[in-house]
Amino acid sequence: MAVRPPILKRGDTIGIVTLGSPLVPARINEGIKTLGSLGFKTVLGKNVYTTTGFLAGTDQQRAADLMAMFSNKTVKMILPTRGGVGVAGILPYLNFSVIRQNPKIVSGYSDITILLNALYQYGNLISLQSLLLLDFNLETPAYNYDQFFLATSTFQSPRQIVNPPSIPQISRVRGNVTGEVVGGNLTSFVDNLGTPFEINTTGKILVIEETHEPMNTVYRYLNHLKIAGKFADCAGIVMGECTSCEPAYAVTYEQLIKDFMIPLGKPLMTNVTTAHGYYKSAIPIGARARLDTVNNKFTILEPSVSNA
Repeated sequence: MAVRPPILKRGDTIGIVTLGSPLVPARINEGIKTLGSLGFKTVLGKNVYTTTGFLAGTDQQRAADLMAMFSNKTVKMILPTRGGVGVAGILPYLNFSVIRQNPKIVSGYSDITILLNALYQYGNLISLQSLLLLDFNLETPAYNYDQFFLATSTFQSPRQIVNPPSIPQISRVRGNVTGEVVGGNLTSFVDNLGTPFEINTTGKILVIEETHEPMNTVYRYLNHLKIAGKFADCAGIVMGECTSCEPAYAVTYEQLIKDFMIPLGKPLMTNVTTAHGYYKSAIPIGARARLDTVNNKFTILEPSVSNA
């Protein structure tokens, strides 16, 4: 069983890091201000504002910022500013022994999910596919905050992942399976196949989402995972939205699900609001969950945090 990090409370300190691509200072400052209005203190990594082309400093610098937050006893949660390319580059420079000794909440999506799954596989730590710093602003819907704080600041268990009322979750292949949750951004996991940080899907409930890719590219990535055995190994599949993903050769995301995903025969739920979508559920990577596509329920079976 993976380790649950300590619960987040108002007044706690949140460590802010930029682990992939840079984010404009105005967006960073807005997020810090919003966290302050919610009652949290913040401490910034040395390279939060750094810009070196499409990266926020070297791999070693960004990794050092993350490790500094794990080592800082006052920091209760680590919140990346954004994802973007480059997150995989920090993984070889992380000290997972230190991480295991200092469990903390880590939240994010997009390329940050590469890190979240590595934290589970190598650090035995539950983390969250949920909000980034850039999501802490006046335009973020209440649903996103509610999901985030249910996961980080309560012990609610079991916790069903439920979309906003106007957006139905759709069970496509019937089944009822239990396993730890892994996954996140499709592109990110394909990029890491064949590396020491390749995602382990054996017996797991695999969550997938994507953004800004045409359907022929999405097909290519899904087929790569299939040939790599990731769908054969997993217990079930949860698919989020493919936001701003254009049809290719008249093939839509819906058609790709029908033609490619359903024939895999694994319990399958689609249309779960998460990650790059406007509405973002909070899905704990490494936590035990039940995917019941007979009754159309995706339920997290344990709290995401502990009382330690």
